Formats: sequence, structure tokens, C-alpha cells
Amino acid sequence: MNKPSRIHMVAAACAATWALCLAGPAAAQPYPNKPIQIVVPFAAGGDADQAARILGPAASSLLGQPLVIVNKAGANGAIGSAFVKEAAPDGYTLLLGRIGSQVLLPALQPKTTSYRWNDFTFLGLLELNPVVCVVHPESPYATLADLVRVLRAQPGKLNYSHSGPATVQNLAPQLLFSSLGLKPDAAVNVPFKGGNEVAVAVASKNVDFACNNLSSMAGLLTGGKLKALVTTTPERLAQFPDIPTAKEAGVPQLEAVVGWSALFGPPKMSPEAVQKWAAVLKQVSQDPKWIAGNATFGGMPRVLSPQDTEKFVADSFTIYTDLVRKAGIEVK
Repeated sequence: MNKPSRIHMVAAACAATWALCLAGPAAAQPYPNKPIQIVVPFAAGGDADQAARILGPAASSLLGQPLVIVNKAGANGAIGSAFVKEAAPDGYTLLLGRIGSQVLLPALQPKTTSYRWNDFTFLGLLELNPVVCVVHPESPYATLADLVRVLRAQPGKLNYSHSGPATVQNLAPQLLFSSLGLKPDAAVNVPFKGGNEVAVAVASKNVDFACNNLSSMAGLLTGGKLKALVTTTPERLAQFPDIPTAKEAGVPQLEAVVGWSALFGPPKMSPEAVQKWAAVLKQVSQDPKWIAGNATFGGMPRVLSPQDTEKFVADSFTIYTDLVRKAGIEVK
């Protein structure tokens, strides 16, 4: 009885050792070894959703794994962002973040937003989305300088359209006023429901000017229904090369008001996964299909390293926090 028992014990030990040998390589497989979920904290069809779906094919071919896009909309992006913050830091649940969800909410609603701007692992900036300030083609303001002269001389005379206090359409004019040393009421703000209505309000002469996402106004600009005074991007727009940049117009501070998409992960992701994504995004930045895809919704490719992305977001948060304080903006 003892001899067979020892044989069985030896056999069991060998089997266990062999199982461990087989499991070892599987456990040590490099990241990623299964599909990756990209959470978009906004509804399908918007800039964030388009950015994620354009990134998907380009990145998955380099990663060797599919990217599954999941929309978790609600609370101006807070629901999806909070979901990723609480996810396992294994690199298989990531966030396609935007300035609204990652900067504006923490800056404007710090008490009610369940995360801070730096509660995530930074993987890389993807692209910039231009904000353009416009007037009606028949407006007496041919340049931004013309508009500024009236704002200085007759505070409160002009009005502008926006889609809510916590949006770039409201914060861009506020930053303009602040950079000029003017008070928050230098022009009257007129709220509308969305970016398209913001643009139409100018085209129909219901308001004097607006600073809006290019994606909401490209058709009106092309059709001559709006006249652009300035773009907040560092370089002139390829689609509209005649629009001067903020720096050229003498208000470089406006470069802070630009839409963007960036890839984030839960806190404490492994350095290996972060490095993998940094390398992948660097390759994606040279992909002609990805570049062309961005152009379809007004995106300007601007891939940054994880470290530079963190600095970019930190600078943006500082600017908006200071602006909120100076302008007395409060969102409950």
C-alpha cells in the first residue's frame, strides 16, 4: 500500500509541476492578450465617439487585439469617466476622454465630480479640435481687433451664443475677456441647446458673435453663412487657411480653448502597458487612414507622450480653474 501511494504522490507532483510549466508562459504573456474595451463617456456620433472609432482599427492592427468601443454617456461625461477610474488597472478598460469630462467638470464642479483631473493614467493625447470665433458675414467686425475695440469701448453692448456655462462656447469668450482685462459681463451671454444652434444664432443675426467647435460650423463657413475671426489652434487650419491663429490675432491665451481627445487608463496601470500604448500611438500618428479619419470631423492630429499629455491636461486644468475663479462661474 505504501509503495503505490509513493508512486501516486510522485506522479501527482510531476503533474503539478508540468501544469505550472504550462501555466507559466500563459501567465507571462505580454500585454495585450485579449480584447481591450475603450469607454466613450458620451453618446454615439459625437466627436469623442468618432475619435474612438477612428482609433480602433489603427491601434488594433498594431496591438494584435480588437478594440471594443463602449458608449457610457451621462452627466456630461462623468459616468463613463468614473467607471474607468474604478476599473481594474490591467489595461483592458480604457477611456477616450475629452476636455469637457476630464478638465471642465473637475474645474467647474469639484464638489460633485467624483474624480479629479489627475485620477487617471495618462496614455496619450490624440488630436485637437479647433474652436473658431465667428460673426455674420455682414457684421461690421472684419477682424478680432474690430470686435475687441467695441468690447473695450462699450462693455455689455454685444452678445454671444453658447450651449451652457460649462462649455467651450461660454468659456472661450470668458477667457478672451479675461485676457483683455475686461469683466465677465463685457458681452451678454445667450444660451442655446447645442453647438448647431450656437452657430445658427450667429448666421441668423440673433447674436453678434460666437466661439464654437469647428465641426459645428464647417458647412456654414464653407457656404459663406459665417465669417471667422480667429482659430484657437496653434497653426492655421488646412481646411480654412485664411483664418488667423490666436497668436497672430494678439490673444495667444485663447490657444487654451481647444477641444481634444486623449486616451486614459485607470490609476496605477503598469509601466509596461503605458509604454506599449505610447509606442502604438506614435505609430498611429503616421497612419494615413487615421489622419484622414480625423479630418472628417475637424480633428488635427497631435499625438503626445504620456508625460507630455499629463502636462498638457494639467496646464489646461490650471487655466480653467483660474478662469472660473476670475469669472465667478458656478455650475451646480
